[in-house]
Amino acid sequence: MKPKNRDQSLSDSRELDGSYDQLTDSVEDDFELSTVCHRPESMDKLEEQTKFTKKELQVLYRGFKNECPSGVVNEENFKNIYSQFFPQGDSSMYAHFLFEAFDTNKNGSVSFEDFVFGLSIILRGTINDRLNWAFNLYDLNKDGCITKEEMLDIMKSIYDMMGKYTYPTMMDDAPREHVESFFQKMDQNRDGVVTIDEFIDSCKKDENIMQSMQLFDNVI
Repeated sequence: MKPKNRDQSLSDSRELDGSYDQLTDSVEDDFELSTVCHRPESMDKLEEQTKFTKKELQVLYRGFKNECPSGVVNEENFKNIYSQFFPQGDSSMYAHFLFEAFDTNKNGSVSFEDFVFGLSIILRGTINDRLNWAFNLYDLNKDGCITKEEMLDIMKSIYDMMGKYTYPTMMDDAPREHVESFFQKMDQNRDGVVTIDEFIDSCKKDENIMQSMQLFDNVI
């Protein structure tokens, strides 16, 4: 593979500060070593498309590249990384659901772009943006509605992730009771499923729902 001209690469990134010059060089070096290395979009473009500043994107990119040198992360590695944040429990199933939510292209990998687009919504999005993202997380088969079974799968994964050493101690039937309580509030027309409109409306009316479901607390 013919190496890129370093002067040209530095010139292309001269509008960024020195820290990003180093990141750009690192991306180029990795790309020369591996044909599977994913090259992210420019920080300028990502700044336009997300609610992060260029400086924030640089910091996020450093962390992402440190954990994922190839520029993308598959589900297995994603689970391994996520498990470090919840050593007291089993986070594998919740990490699976989270990976599916971040993998918007459904290609089996999460790129830096996928990561920051999702993170931008979770951390900086409007309440509607965040609730839409959360609904997509809970809508496991992506059919436009959430069933009790889907919500129960998510809730069980959250309880598993929090571990058996939480205080107060959680009972085995707690996830199911949680789901029954949520459906009483969310399934407004009692048809057995929760639509996006019902989900958003219920969450906006009752802040306790969002807090109880831990929609955003466990994402990062």
